Amino acid sequence: MNDSLRISRKFSQRSVMEAIVQGGPISRASISKQTGLSKQTISEIVRGLEEEGWVQETGRTSGHVGRTAVTYELVCDAAYIIAVDLGGTKVRVAITDLACQIFAEDTAPTDPRGGRFVVEQIADMAFAAASHQKIAREKIRLAVVGVPGAPCSETGRVLLAPNIAGFDTMDVVGAFEEVLGFGAMLENDVNLAVLGENWLGQGQGIDNLAYVALGTGVGSGLMVGGHLVRGASNAAGEMGFLPLGADPFEAESLRTGAFERAVASHGMAERYAALSGKSVTVPTIFANAEAGDAAAVSVLDETGRFLARGVAAIAAIANPQKVILGGSIGLRPEMLERVKTFLPQCFPYPVTVETGELGSRAAIIGAAAIGLSQLHNTLFGVDAPDGRISLPRANVNALREAM
Repeated sequence: MNDSLRISRKFSQRSVMEAIVQGGPISRASISKQTGLSKQTISEIVRGLEEEGWVQETGRTSGHVGRTAVTYELVCDAAYIIAVDLGGTKVRVAITDLACQIFAEDTAPTDPRGGRFVVEQIADMAFAAASHQKIAREKIRLAVVGVPGAPCSETGRVLLAPNIAGFDTMDVVGAFEEVLGFGAMLENDVNLAVLGENWLGQGQGIDNLAYVALGTGVGSGLMVGGHLVRGASNAAGEMGFLPLGADPFEAESLRTGAFERAVASHGMAERYAALSGKSVTVPTIFANAEAGDAAAVSVLDETGRFLARGVAAIAAIANPQKVILGGSIGLRPEMLERVKTFLPQCFPYPVTVETGELGSRAAIIGAAAIGLSQLHNTLFGVDAPDGRISLPRANVNALREAM
């Protein structure tokens, strides 16, 4: 087969697979109507996909006048991906099939030793979850790891990630691929969260969308015109380094970020200790505020003002239609209420702010989305600007039940 025939064949296969992914169960006649390809070409391609285990017969058409036809659909369990949301204190691992159904999930405290120890911890969690669901390792084809920093595609390192020791000096992608035995890709965790909310949550149908995650650290993900904004070195949205809050010229601000030092959990705990003389956790500060503790209320108010400034900075630069709050602190209704109160006091135009609908699973679902898109295109797409296969219709009910 010469190159032109091979490319033509690949485009035809991509068209047929797109029709099956989006419309299955579907007959060859319907595929022909959608793609414009001949029934003979479709039969040859479907037979090949069937022999390779990617599609299967599901029955026959019904409700039509005349002869019935065989229908085909994607074999959902032909391949799986690992979706990971790695945070400074907690790591969440899930396994999804080609139809975006989450089969297995596990959460554990992040190994504080960082580096290779975290890589091996994630691999162990993923393989244990797969084994529990009797998923064969050879069917797992890709891992998508959300990291709290800026992945460097040239070196495999993760920059601006002070909460994961060692990731800024090692080839993290290479380490994952070595331990897992298949491909891996890194993406900023908040970028994954905005993709997840855009796909299945608060941001559905919104092309200009921002997501702000506040917890141990703070970061943001931004979609403009329906596209994720990564910047020149994947560091777009690292709002922890906004020159607000703490003094940005201090050495600690260069390491952690001036804004993060003020607004994230460590800053909240420090302010409460200064006011009350007590060292407590952030959940305790929220509980104390609910009980009427003046120091705790003051800390939440000031954190709300800081967060409102951060949202205003994003709104001034990108003008998103909606800003979604996430993370263990950002998801608290007390924080949403304060941001809605303080934002109009520091920014002149209306900004819609809501908490995320997917909660703590936004990044996992975003990782599943980006991983499935990558896997579908690797298996069935073509090397062309319009050669990508769109995501299959998600089994939203199954995902919500899993949540």
